[in-house]
Formats: sequence, C-alpha cells, structure tokens
Amino acid sequence: MNDPSDKTGDTDRGPVLRVNCYAGHRADTEPRHLQFGGRAVAVTEIIDRWLDPSHRYFKLRGDDGGIYLLRHDTISDSWEISLYDRGCRSHTCLEP
Repeated sequence: MNDPSDKTGDTDRGPVLRVNCYAGHRADTEPRHLQFGGRAVAVTEIIDRWLDPSHRYFKLRGDDGGIYLLRHDTISDSWEISLYDRGCRSHTCLEP
C-alpha cells in the first residue's frame, strides 16, 4: 500500500526542515513538500537522485522556481538542504 510519510530533520546549521514524502509502489521514498523557516514549497520535479552508503540525495525543482539539493541521512532519518539556487541567473538556470 502507498503510504505518505512525514519526515523531520533538524540540524545545527539552520531551521528545522520538514520533508513530506510519498512511498511509491517499490517503497522508495520521494520528497513531495518541504517546510522550513516559515516557507512551504511543493516539489514540482525530481531532477536527479543518487545514493551513497549512508545518504540519499535528491535534486528538486520547487513550485517557487528554486532548485534544491536535499540530503537524507538514512541512519538517523534526518534531512538537510545541501544547496539552494533560485534558478534566476542564466548560468545556473535549468531549462525545463
């Protein structure tokens, strides 16, 4: 059964990041919504994803036009924003 889940990450480097996820038919969790610093961002596209032994990474486009690189620590089940780009400069803009 496909169950949504709500994951919260807290780091010493910034505000609490809440990531609402959805587990698909293979039980792989994908971020759907982000909440941090009073902002709510819906994920409009998962641009890329990759794994390392203890982390999962997601490169996302938000409904605010921003590009987010999220890191999910699979051991502690915590999330953090590793990179954010507003996507408004020509040399960093990702074409849809």
